[in-house]
Amino acid sequence: MRVRLYWVAFSTIVTKEVRRFTRIWVQTLLPPAITMALYFVIFGNLIGSRIGEMDGYNYMQFIMPGLIMMSVITNSYTNVVSSFFSSKFQRSIEEILVSPVPSWVILSGYVLGGVTRGLMVGFMVTLLALFFTEVTVHNIFVTMTVVVLTAILFAIGGFINALFARKFDDIAIVPTFVLTPLTYLGGVFYSIHLLPEFWQGLSLLNPILYMVNTFRYGILGISDINHWAALGAICLFIAVFFSLALWLLERGRGIRQ
Repeated sequence: MRVRLYWVAFSTIVTKEVRRFTRIWVQTLLPPAITMALYFVIFGNLIGSRIGEMDGYNYMQFIMPGLIMMSVITNSYTNVVSSFFSSKFQRSIEEILVSPVPSWVILSGYVLGGVTRGLMVGFMVTLLALFFTEVTVHNIFVTMTVVVLTAILFAIGGFINALFARKFDDIAIVPTFVLTPLTYLGGVFYSIHLLPEFWQGLSLLNPILYMVNTFRYGILGISDINHWAALGAICLFIAVFFSLALWLLERGRGIRQ
């Protein structure tokens, strides 16, 4: 009976989240696809033709995995942070909190909603990439594993951001000042082997570098880092972030204050 209750609550939250962003798909799904298409045109066609090959692939093929991963990261994070904070702002989250549903079910529902949007946008960007370059898959297991784990990690990150946010401006701080710089410096548009030794070492502190390169390995078979170690690190971060988000939610951080 309890399992059924939890499943109903979980599926209801996920369904609500999916309907929320699909109902306004012109604002949630279309803009990221258009943005990535512009990246393909500007960086792939115009600039890429001057750069030539990188690690044995033409520049369009090289940046394609990074652009897909960038869209997954951004949309997984954005969906959860905006949705949960809106529930806080409208006080509709109180209806969920007073229900006989454990915190891990609530957290999992919001996270899966964010993952769904991230993967949908990532799939759309992949389809767009077919118009610009050849899309191959070197290792399907690594490809699917890293993209799902990355979406989960940043969806949890968005949930934590929403818990701490006190006003709408707060939910834009992390994407603007943290996610965007880390993404652009995460090897999306270049191999770190092109950098001086000092900057290569500094780049290794960027967690997004590991996600982008692991996904690039899954697609093209090339990577600047050890992809198995990267997958292990992502799993560790998920465990830590999920535990932190659950602890904050159970104590009502940013909700009961």
